[in-house]
Amino acid sequence: MKQIKTTPIFKKLLMNIGMIKYRHFRNVLPLLFYLLGIVYLEAQERPNFVFILTDDQQYGLMGCTGNAIVQTPNLDKLASDGVLFTNAHITSAICTPSRASILTSQFERKHQINFNSGTSMPKEVWETTYPMLMRNSGYYTGWIGKNHVPIGEGGYRSGLMEQSFDYWYAGHGHLRFYPKEVHKIFKQAKNDTQAEIIGEGIEDFLSNEQKLEGVVKFMEQRPKQKPFVLSISFNLPHGAGTSTMQMKETDDSIYKTLYRDKTIPLPKNYIAKANIKTPKLPKEIHHADDRQQGYNYVDTPTGYRERYTRQLQAMTGIDRIVGRLRQLLKAHNLEKNTIIIFTSDHGLFMGQFGLGGKALCYEITTHVPLIIFDPKLKKSNRGRTSNALVQSIDLAPTLLSKSGIDIPQSYQGHDLSPLLKGKQNAVREYLYTENLWSTHFGNPRCESVQNKKWKYIRYYKNENFSAQEKIKTAEQIGIPTSSMLYKVHDPDIAIYRSYINGPLQGEIPAYEELYNLKTDPDETTNLAMTEANRSVLQKMRAVWKKEILYAKGKDLPQVLRYTSDSEAERAILIEPK
Repeated sequence: MKQIKTTPIFKKLLMNIGMIKYRHFRNVLPLLFYLLGIVYLEAQERPNFVFILTDDQQYGLMGCTGNAIVQTPNLDKLASDGVLFTNAHITSAICTPSRASILTSQFERKHQINFNSGTSMPKEVWETTYPMLMRNSGYYTGWIGKNHVPIGEGGYRSGLMEQSFDYWYAGHGHLRFYPKEVHKIFKQAKNDTQAEIIGEGIEDFLSNEQKLEGVVKFMEQRPKQKPFVLSISFNLPHGAGTSTMQMKETDDSIYKTLYRDKTIPLPKNYIAKANIKTPKLPKEIHHADDRQQGYNYVDTPTGYRERYTRQLQAMTGIDRIVGRLRQLLKAHNLEKNTIIIFTSDHGLFMGQFGLGGKALCYEITTHVPLIIFDPKLKKSNRGRTSNALVQSIDLAPTLLSKSGIDIPQSYQGHDLSPLLKGKQNAVREYLYTENLWSTHFGNPRCESVQNKKWKYIRYYKNENFSAQEKIKTAEQIGIPTSSMLYKVHDPDIAIYRSYINGPLQGEIPAYEELYNLKTDPDETTNLAMTEANRSVLQKMRAVWKKEILYAKGKDLPQVLRYTSDSEAERAILIEPK
């Protein structure tokens, strides 16, 4: 039987109760039951958490989400042991705002951090993120892998994140497939490949020996009496990672030969660039020719198949690390009290409709895998799938709820605990997503609302200058193209804020889409212009108005200036992350 620990104040109160005469006892009973409740809560073990986040992982890249080629036995087992959410979505289909939303449980319109926002997250907001609230309530915290959110004064160079965790083994921005080439912290790792280097960090964290060189830590060992929350962030199967795979001699065979004997089919609705006759979106809305060159592999079947093979290989590498993680939890007697969450920051177009990249509001980019494994759930509630509309902003409140920590009023997501326990079937009727990363790379501003049947997307006028023209000028006069394309300056802050405020101030959409997700899950046929669906369109417009107001919130944004100009004033040159 577990020994109950009591505080000195509680012991004193018990002694005082013992000295109370019988005639007063009935008046003390409510207090006694209250105090016994405190003892009971103190005696319970707070759960540990492992939060695993992949990068650019489309929903259908695992066996448990319908992929018949990929080998992901450990992730499939995690899903069969936990709850697989089949209708989970992110808030913004691009890395930085999505990850900021996961941390803060806020829509981008509220936290206002993106590649084009010219902002960094201030310490005051950082203190409200799930890892910081959990650390302040007694959790031992670790972060392994990638960070892609600028935090603190000076953004990625502030050092605030490194100083905020008990265990830090991560790099800012892209890790690439061989992280040692770009991040000093991983130089002493035994392996060269990303998934395996992250695996070394996981093993070191859980072993409690913590002998891995390069790690930034503030305790020599993880205190066994403390619960922990470990955030693991892969930069795979992201294109910046898979594009740098070289099939080196030192690479594991899965990164050299696996799946290369398979016939890789083209995606449904795939169109090679040369065969595009009618673009998915009007040219004045989506400047597809300005797309980042890193996505050009989708333009041909050969390019697609090579990159997709690498993605499958990366997924199998990630899967192996997840399997090893569960073995380690069991070896250290942690498996019965550790909740595992697995998801991705967004999906990715792979040539469907001729599109590449992300930053749109279609299902291919917003729909992500989500598995939550809680070993303390009743067996009847495990091994289930849920088609409830859930979102990435729901994860932080769920973590806090299961930790017994109050959820901040600034959070916009929902606690998913009732869904996990089978006590509810839904936490929302409508789901809202948005894209505010509208730049010279051609993507339009857009927002969408959806329920389980209908999806409505609205787009705004795209007057951004052409990336192709900038590249041409840079080459003519010898300016580095990265400087021309990726630097954000102070005036860009005003442009970004106009993107946020425009629709709230009456800006009309330049184009609208309406899809019946029941009959057209691939979003092939736009019904917005059909007379038969006019009433549905009007209803969804009203839903959009309500949801965008909620996403924006009523408070002024809490952000720090973080531009090439602000850093130049500090004699620092910002490099693209």
